[in-house]
Parts: sequence; C-alpha cells; structure tokens
Amino acid sequence: CGCLRVHVPDATRRNEFGQPVGDPVPGWSGAAHPPGQVLKGRRVTLRPLEVGDAPGLHAAYEGQADADWTYLPVERPRTLQEVRDLVEERMSSTAVTHAVLREGIACGVASLMRIDQGNGVIEIGWVAFGTPLQRTVSSTEAQRLLMGHVFDDLGYRRLEWKCDALNAPSMRAAERLGYTFEGTFRQAIVTKGRNRDTAWWSITDAEWPAVRERLDAWLDPSNFDDSGQQRARLSP
Repeated sequence: CGCLRVHVPDATRRNEFGQPVGDPVPGWSGAAHPPGQVLKGRRVTLRPLEVGDAPGLHAAYEGQADADWTYLPVERPRTLQEVRDLVEERMSSTAVTHAVLREGIACGVASLMRIDQGNGVIEIGWVAFGTPLQRTVSSTEAQRLLMGHVFDDLGYRRLEWKCDALNAPSMRAAERLGYTFEGTFRQAIVTKGRNRDTAWWSITDAEWPAVRERLDAWLDPSNFDDSGQQRARLSP
C-alpha cells in the first residue's frame, strides 16, 4: 500500500505504584559481538572484508553513476587506490564489515555497526552494493543473511536501519525487507556539508520469525520461473 507503519508501544504492564512499565526480560545477559564469520547463501557469500577485495569492488563500482553514492558519507571511489583506501577505512572502523561475493568476487559491502551488546541492539548500515548486486535477488539474500546472523546466531533483540529521510530507495528497501518505521530525527547530522534528517527503522526479535518466513518464502527457488522472474512479489 506504500504506507509507513509506525510502532506504538503497548503499556499494559504496571508496577506496584500503578505506573506503566516495560515487560521484564528474564535471563538477559547481552548479545554476542559479531565475530566476522562467513555467511553462505544460494547466490551470495558474505565474509569479512579483505584488502584483496579492492579490485572486485573497483570493477563493481566503476560503472555506477555518482548519484548512486549521494546518500553515502563518501563520494564514489573512481580509482583502484581510492577503493583500497575505502576498504582499509572500513576494516579499521569499529563496524564489522562484510564483503558480498558473487562467484567468489566482491561486488559490494555491508556493515554491522553501532554495536550495543549490553542492550542487544545493532544496525545494518554502510551498504554499498556495486552494479552486479543492485536491484537483484542477490542483494535481498545478502540482507537476509545478515539479518539472520544478527538474530539467530548472535541473539540481538533489536536490529536497526537508518537512512537519510530523503533517500526514497532506502526507505522503500527498509519497508520491503520488513522493518517498521519509527520516525525521523530532524537535523540529526551534517554530511557532505548538508543537513540530514535521519529516518529510523527497526525489527525486534519478536517480529523476526514472521519476517524471516516471508523473506525465505520469497527467496525460495520455487518462487522464480525458468527465466529468473519472480512469481510472487516481496511486498510489505
């Protein structure tokens, strides 16, 4: 329908003072830090980013328009050295960045970032997919692999997606993948000399089983005909 779903908290539990409080989280001891392991799918493999991924990424980014990088914090790297510098920067950050491989060649990157183990909160961000991944089934599978890793392997309670509120493709992608829109942080940051209002999206661990089932049904080979066309759409 194109509508943005806004989460409204349910305040039915009350303490001894009659005040509404959140549900208890029994036995909670925190989530695991992403170890940077290999994640294998049918179409793509994700593994920790390596310096040797630069040539593949350079080829994947080379044919892109500069407009594809408008909402990323850096401009599109044009030379192999610029891609190497970008890879080294991502590898040295506190984020855990994965290379997305198709047929063994890196075609994009995606990071697990803003890692809060104590509260079980993590974000998928800094997603820079090259031409071989853009608007493909492989890109959806890459997201699904990371989402499953966050919830099923590492035990996080909340997965976040944040983007420029003017970034319509990213907003559509978040909704398509099953995130719930939570609102907009106005004048959140300054990037590339411009104001950015940041849209916040999330999936909780309680919501994940239904989201996972929906994504897996869409990614199943039976959902695609002999020419690779989808039989059923991945609609929110």
